[in-house]
This record gives sequence, C-alpha cells and structure tokens, in this order.
Amino acid sequence: MVTYIIRRLIWAFVMLTIVSIVTFAIFFLVPRLAGATSESLAARYVGRTASAEQVKIAAEKLGFNDPLVVQYGRFAKGIVAGADYDYGPGVEHCPAPCFGYSFLTRLPVWPDLMDRLPVTISLAIGAAVIWVIAGVATGVLSALKRGSVFDRAAMSVALAGVSLPIFFTGIVSLVVFSYGTPFRITAPGGSFTPFDENPAMWAYNLILPWITLAFLYAAGYARLTRAGMLETMNEDYIRTARAKGLNERTVVVKHGLRGALTPILTIFGLDLGLLLGGAVLTESTYSLPGMGKYAIDAILAQDLPKVMGVTLVAAFFVVFANLIVDLLYAVVDPRVRLG
Repeated sequence: MVTYIIRRLIWAFVMLTIVSIVTFAIFFLVPRLAGATSESLAARYVGRTASAEQVKIAAEKLGFNDPLVVQYGRFAKGIVAGADYDYGPGVEHCPAPCFGYSFLTRLPVWPDLMDRLPVTISLAIGAAVIWVIAGVATGVLSALKRGSVFDRAAMSVALAGVSLPIFFTGIVSLVVFSYGTPFRITAPGGSFTPFDENPAMWAYNLILPWITLAFLYAAGYARLTRAGMLETMNEDYIRTARAKGLNERTVVVKHGLRGALTPILTIFGLDLGLLLGGAVLTESTYSLPGMGKYAIDAILAQDLPKVMGVTLVAAFFVVFANLIVDLLYAVVDPRVRLG
C-alpha cells in the first residue's frame, strides 16, 4: 500500500511539471512561433503608452531576450520560491507561489485567486454532495426496479438533465425561484457570504447554484450507476452472497454498489477537479465572484498573468483530485492494491 501511494505521488508531481511546461509553452513559445518578438511580449507589461525605448528596456529587464529554457526555469522558480520583478525604478518581490502581476491592477495574481477560491470551493463541494447522493441513489433504485415507472421516469429526467446546458437551466431557475415570483426560495445571483461569517446565509445564497449544477451532474451519475449496478447484480459473487442468506440490503450496498463504484469514482475525481478549477458557466450565470468568472474576466481583458494563474491552479486541482481517486481505488477495490 505504501509503495502504491508513493508511486501515485511521484506520478502526480510529474504531471504537474508537465502541465507547467505546457502552460509556459502556450503563453510564451507559441506566440514566438507565430512571429511575436520580445518587445511585443514586453509591451503587455508596460502598457500601450510606453515608448519603443521603454518597451525595449522592459523586455531586457523581464528576461524575454533570454533562451526559453532559462525563462522557464525563472518561471518555475517563481512558483516555488518567488520572483523579483523589475518594472521600472524599483524591484518588486513577488512571494511564492508567484504567477506574476496583473496587467490591469498591477497586483499579484495569487492573492486574487485566493480571494475567489472560497467561492468556487463552496460551490463545487456543496453541489458535489447533492449530485453524488441524488445521482447514486437514483441509479441504484432504477437498477433494482428495472423497467418500472420509477425507472423510466428517473432516466427520462436524467436524459433531460444531461441534455440541457447549464446556462439555460440557470437562467430558468433564476427567473422562477429568485426574481420576485411566488416560488422564490433564494436571493438573486451575485451574492456570497463566507461560511465563517454566517453559515445560514452562505447556504441561502448558494442553494440555487448548488441545485442547478447538481441537476446536470446527478443526471450523468444516475445513468452511470444504473448501468454499473445492472452489470454487477448479475455477477456470480452476488448470487453467492444471496445463497449464503445475506439480507438484500447487505447484498446491494456492500457487494453490488461497491463493485459499481470504480467508474463512479473515476468520473467524480475528474468532475470535482474541473469544478474546483472554476465552474465557469455557473459562476457567470449567477454572477458569483469565483475562479470561473475570474477566468472569463481575465480572458476578455487579455490579462495574461491572470489567465496563466487560473490555468495552473485548475490543473493542480484536476491532478490532486485524480490522485485522491487513485488512492481511494485501493480502498474500494482490493485488486488495485494487490496489483
């Protein structure tokens, strides 16, 4: 088990290194291949009103004339140990992890990301709890009642949930449940209260985004769980468990559902990792100040350091979530640990 964990940790570190190289190449190598020069890259840091001489000096100070290998080393060192930026008369130290300074605000990117991370974590974790419980429970019941009215109705709703885009269900839910209708259950979008300030208001402001986001994901989990349970419940070891006289609940939960959890864990790790990196459509629809909306604003403003920061943080969450899933495999399925 220890060897398995060490192997997965090493693999996670290798993946993060590869992601940092690819991210650096996208933002610094690809523009050069397209014809960009050191001066054109530096012009983004000094502003449009800077003279040609000022842009040339900035390119030299920022190291854009150095070989790309040296530039990547400086970029990686900034993430691990911080970096010093020489924009003009003085040198500014950016503490680790340093993703640079925003083009627009001239402030470090990392504190901005940390200000918005609680919003995204609250949205992702709350929705994940709802969609896992609702989706898995619906899938199990549909598999046990295959062909019944409940099974057909549940799968029809699941098909609708998978098919409808989040911005459509989000807008409809805002119109029906927020904007002054008799069915109002929550405040309009754009409000967020930290959990440590007021837990009740925190949940009140997020209940509609949670349900909207969970509706999309729970539908897929219900279909996946149903398919897995139908396959698992026909296995020989299930018949053996029933022949031993075990009650049906033990057979379904301990033997049937556990065998169907592996693909569910796989997709859950990927989904949760992606959401922790920013639920772009949900945050934009509900005007939540999370990392997803932060990424959209950065892209529209062409604020390169912000885009790079969001990309790397999102990649970290995806790799970290898949690492946790890999470790959970060994708990759910002993064959993984033994292999």
